Amino acid sequence: MFQLVVGVGNPGSEYAQTRHNIAWMLLESSPVFKSSNWKSKFKGVYTEATHKGHKFWAIMPQTYMNLSGESVQPLAAFFKIPPEKILVIHDELDIPFGQVHFKMGGGLAGHNGLKSIAACLGTENFGRMRVGIGRPVHGDVSNWVLSPFSKEEQVQLPLLLEKLNDPMLSAMVDGLNKVGIYNKKNLIG
Repeated sequence: MFQLVVGVGNPGSEYAQTRHNIAWMLLESSPVFKSSNWKSKFKGVYTEATHKGHKFWAIMPQTYMNLSGESVQPLAAFFKIPPEKILVIHDELDIPFGQVHFKMGGGLAGHNGLKSIAACLGTENFGRMRVGIGRPVHGDVSNWVLSPFSKEEQVQLPLLLEKLNDPMLSAMVDGLNKVGIYNKKNLIG
């Protein structure tokens, strides 16, 4: 059971539809958060939500990705949420588009948003919802994550976001033990 869900991304319209912002896309499309009263504070926008009787917070840091911890840590401190009760949703290069993996703690895989959160919290022991964006066949990884989804992926993206909502909410309410069934499954195929 988690008390805080964090969607990392980059602010600005030029980043809105990029692979790096898939976590924001998920939170913004979730029925639980669509009607929420989002407030600006903690260098981000945050809200309180309830699902199946479980109350929790959500935040979308409005810092750039590599400074996400500067938003997460103050909110967690204010609401007295320990790191192990935080679930961070992020894009993952090493997972194919259409898949999601969950894990607790572990390495940061070079993800600057995770690095910042771990540095500000003083630990890597927080939950991860790793949403697959795949790796580029050619070219630079930083250009890849900051680029829009392909035309085919853009067609599949609304269905993927819809399918990601249940595992996200299940993780928030039931913890990671219940969401292992989603690991390595293609949610759109």
